Amino acid sequence: MKRRDAIKNIGLAAGFAAISPSFFSMLQSCTGNTETWTPSYLTSDEKTILTNLVDIFIPKTATTPAATEVGVPQFIDSYILEVLKPKDQKITRAAFNKIITILKPNSESNISNVSTENYKTLLDEHMFLNNEVDPERKANPEALSMTSSEFLNQLKWMTINAYKNSEEVGENILAYDPIPTAYYCGDLQELTGGKSYSL
Repeated sequence: MKRRDAIKNIGLAAGFAAISPSFFSMLQSCTGNTETWTPSYLTSDEKTILTNLVDIFIPKTATTPAATEVGVPQFIDSYILEVLKPKDQKITRAAFNKIITILKPNSESNISNVSTENYKTLLDEHMFLNNEVDPERKANPEALSMTSSEFLNQLKWMTINAYKNSEEVGENILAYDPIPTAYYCGDLQELTGGKSYSL
């Protein structure tokens, strides 16, 4: 197996493919105020970055809560600590450090002073789609570390999945059937008003 293929298989999203009931219970326990929440794994700078990024990925709208309002940062923190292997935790920490270096031009600056526009610029300049050329990966195709783009894409993917599986979104925003035993055949627009099923 090539190193690049191995990199794609590790990191934050590695275990999400087979979410078990224990993951759902971990997600449901991630409630509370994001401001007062103390991370189990993340540093204070990493917490600030994660909290800002998840709300850019899924902002509050008139009909839906923001990612922070349903406990997505708390879940990601718990997931890194409880699910990732120590080697993958180190890769994640190194990726966070790359993002911190990009956002903080010098070590004396405070990460709390970084504006939303700076985060959006970070995403515009460092988050590439699969078909785009990632300059970091192109410069070092055999490196075992995650590029900024790979890390940001995994954070986005994980944010979306944690958001969709949260209790608030699953029961109150998506189409929710607590006993999904019936099989429905028809147009999703007619069955659920165009909403996806949460289960």
